[in-house]
Amino acid sequence: MTAAGAVLQASGLNSPELTVALVGVALVTLVWGLERYRTTFSKGELGLSLALAFGIALLALAPDVFAGIGELLSIERRPLAVALIANVTLVFLVLYLFARTRDNKQTIHELTRSLAVEQLSDVERATDPSVFIVIPAYNEASQVADVVAELPERIDGYDVTPVVVSDGSTDGTRRAAAETRALVVEHPINQGQGGALQTGFTIAREHDADIVVTMDADGQHPAEQLDEMIAPIAEGEADYVVGSRYLGTDRSDNGLARQSGIRVFTALINLIAKMNITDCTNGYRAIRGTALKQMTLTEERFSAPELLIEARKSGLRIAEVPVTIEQRAAGETKKPQLGYALGLTRTILVTWLR
Repeated sequence: MTAAGAVLQASGLNSPELTVALVGVALVTLVWGLERYRTTFSKGELGLSLALAFGIALLALAPDVFAGIGELLSIERRPLAVALIANVTLVFLVLYLFARTRDNKQTIHELTRSLAVEQLSDVERATDPSVFIVIPAYNEASQVADVVAELPERIDGYDVTPVVVSDGSTDGTRRAAAETRALVVEHPINQGQGGALQTGFTIAREHDADIVVTMDADGQHPAEQLDEMIAPIAEGEADYVVGSRYLGTDRSDNGLARQSGIRVFTALINLIAKMNITDCTNGYRAIRGTALKQMTLTEERFSAPELLIEARKSGLRIAEVPVTIEQRAAGETKKPQLGYALGLTRTILVTWLR
């Protein structure tokens, strides 16, 4: 027997080829980590590669260590112990990958919103009491100008400033909105309605808005009911006002499934947050400007439940007023057909638990 063969046999592996292959994989993993650190200075990737390389090398050269771990876990066969450790490692790697992906995505979204806000850095702040109307818009070029045109310039002693956040639109939404009196910003990457609202809220806070109203860009929220939306806040009776189609008039032509879903999710929010509302998904709402900083908003898609639950957790006084929801005049809904119920459920539970 050669010296190399004796070493391989002493390692506990029956296959010299397998040992050599594992040592090769360990070396490749180590070199990859060193190269990543050399080019990106990523300590996380270097540490991960060192740990993996060490584990693979240990399996190649000292597999009896895994047999000892198997004995501690009452696993008689060494291959089962190796497989268990490998699968646990894989689970942690997958979780690490998800976490890094999420962090990177969040960083990109925050940068996108910051760049959008910077587009209005030279706009003077209003000195009179003001209502900022935040209108998230995704491919609503045919409607957004009409929505802005219907807004009054002043209401109940407040100057009205529309803010259109074009959320990565590809149909000329920003161009159409720019022809109105609205402040207009553009997300270069689609952020979802929640992300667009966060951009609008940041703009409203930076301009010291007294009241912030959110409206959809599809014409479903009548501007003539704006005074009813802001009245409870203006009169000091509430900090957060949500419109209800069920206390008012629903002309949205939603199907039975969506109507039933709204009521189920509304009941769930009422149960876990100890609220008493009737319409949890309505995007027609008003918020006291100073109350926005009390709310933790992270949801990029299904923002309505998060806003309600955060308002409740922040101790805001919540009121509900009757509103009319009109049918879309043009275009199609941007709400996803698949996964909508799951998205709302996730948002409700995550917001409630955090």
